[in-house]
Parts: sequence; structure tokens; C-alpha cells
Amino acid sequence: MATQDMGRGRLEMANATLYVETTIVSYLTAWPGRDLVVAARQQITGEWWKEQRHRFSVFASQFVLDEASQGDPDAARRRLDLLKGIPLLKSDEAVVELAEELIRESILPAKAVTDAFHISLAAVHRMDYLLTWNCRHLANAEMAVSVGRLIRGKGYEPSVICTPDELMGG
Repeated sequence: MATQDMGRGRLEMANATLYVETTIVSYLTAWPGRDLVVAARQQITGEWWKEQRHRFSVFASQFVLDEASQGDPDAARRRLDLLKGIPLLKSDEAVVELAEELIRESILPAKAVTDAFHISLAAVHRMDYLLTWNCRHLANAEMAVSVGRLIRGKGYEPSVICTPDELMGG
């Protein structure tokens, strides 16, 4: 398979790396929503998972597993079943330091510590994309500049944080 250097290390053209955040798994496994926005997101997420996921090397983390295991036991089981076989990114000192800095610099609020870890894991492990429906703290254009500036300042390249509808292929 052809590879090229994209400033993030080796990037296989057919298999970019992608960190899947918990909201994606939640939308994939939830009962159909009555709210039009939720229903649309569920449909888009299902289409992405079925039609586009194969283009990526997909990763999760213990944070995703922990969040997915919360709430209704049947829903948690469906989420965890979906995550089986997806490799987990490990949290290390660099991940912790970067997450703490995102909170300390008020780029993310203190209540969003897990979101800071999602961003940090993706950056430290050189993920090309972080896929999420969390538009408050993750896929947020207003925060992207500050997040990117801090991550670059720490010697990493930020992952592209996006929603499934932004990653449907060309």
C-alpha cells in the first residue's frame, strides 16, 4: 500500500487513522430518535459506519469504554458490543499533561476533562481524525483555533475534529 508523509508520520492513503469518540457509538446503538436532529444524526452515523468506516483504521480508548458503559444496562451492552475489537489508545504522561493544559488554559471547561482527554489522546497518538457529535467541546469551530494552537505549541499536530457528515468521502 502506498504511503506518504503528511507531517504526522506515515499516513496510509487508504487507511487514515481515526479516533472514535463515545457519541458516535451512542448514535449507532440508540433506539431511533423522535427528535428530527437526533434521527438525522443517527441516520448519518449509520451510513458513515456502514459505507465509510472501512477507509479508516479506527481506534477508541478506555475513556470511550468507560463512557459507553454508563447508563441503561441494555444500551451500555449494545455500545460495548460495538466497540469490541477496536484497538484502544493508551493514556500516558504526555496525554495527561496535554489534557491538563487544555483545562488549565481554559480552552475547555473543567467539567469537560474527558473531552480534553479525547483531544489529547488523538493528538499524542497522531490520529488523523477525531470523529464525534459533541459539538459543544470537540467539533466546535470556535474552540478549534485555540485547541490547535496549544497542541502545536506542545509539539503535536492536532487531529481534524469532525462529525460523520463531514467525513463521507469525496
